[in-house]
Amino acid sequence: MEKITLTVKGMTCMGCVASVKRMLEPIPGVSAVDITLDNGQVVIGYDGALAGPEAFKAAIQDAGYDVVG
Repeated sequence: MEKITLTVKGMTCMGCVASVKRMLEPIPGVSAVDITLDNGQVVIGYDGALAGPEAFKAAIQDAGYDVVG
């Protein structure tokens, strides 16, 4: 298992957190999604053979948020 931390801009409430989780959790290989609203940190546990950072960034952007960095 691998882990990546992304910083997401635009999340302002728990509804935003739920929206981002809803987009990330169905991606094949994702085993955990932990989000801290205060600093916009999204920690994703995943199987690197099945998914990677580009898929996560695309899913977050599809949800209407920006990934920083």
